[in-house]
Amino acid sequence: MKIITCIKQVPDSEAKVTAQNGQVSWGESPLVINPFDEYAVEAALQQRDASGATVTALCLGPDTAREALKHALAMGADEAILVSDPALETFDSQGAARLLAAAIQKIGDANLVIFGRQTLDNGAGVTAAQTARILGWPLLSFVGKIELGSVEATVERTIEEGKQTVCASLPAVMSVIQSIGEPRYPSFMGIRKASKAVIPVWTLADLGVSVPAAVVTRLQLLDPPLREAACELISGETPEAIATALVDKILAEKVL
Repeated sequence: MKIITCIKQVPDSEAKVTAQNGQVSWGESPLVINPFDEYAVEAALQQRDASGATVTALCLGPDTAREALKHALAMGADEAILVSDPALETFDSQGAARLLAAAIQKIGDANLVIFGRQTLDNGAGVTAAQTARILGWPLLSFVGKIELGSVEATVERTIEEGKQTVCASLPAVMSVIQSIGEPRYPSFMGIRKASKAVIPVWTLADLGVSVPAAVVTRLQLLDPPLREAACELISGETPEAIATALVDKILAEKVL
């Protein structure tokens, strides 16, 4: 059994997001593994503990994303792969799905691909479904419990109406939610292993694909306009005089 967990590097949840030159900026905030993806790694490790599967962490991003992969390795993943290329400056979820699908096919013989329910930076939550469509595999979303057999997976999904138990043949793609189980903390030995791990980097040429074309129109982000406020105190000898002065001021300013 081979399980691939797709993760992403995102800004820390405490980051202060601003708009600079029409682009999102989080300043000097550190980059971390997407918190929802930690649950995906935990789900994969649970199945590894139960059935002896191997777990591969797969990430698409810049060279700094190695740190997110090292976090997955420290949690217990067996190996990690980074897909990175200078040509990949901006791409949408559809482009990411095409690249992830190509990497999954290059890894080969995967029985299960697990995503977190969404990413912290854009929160679209559609990459798992798009990847499943490209691979031609069934999608099991919002999964809170997994039972793997030799040829099929039975899961418990959380939906608005309650719980739903469904089955799908393997290989399959899943997106998991927090009820899958609290992510385990990286162990000391896991951290040492991750620090020494050699993480291979695959380029677009390695995957045999071209730069994905953007299919989503990106809007320019603007900071809200600055507002200048002034306060004027109206005084008078009596409440009636203050009220009269206030009315005169309102009429003069044409507020009413």
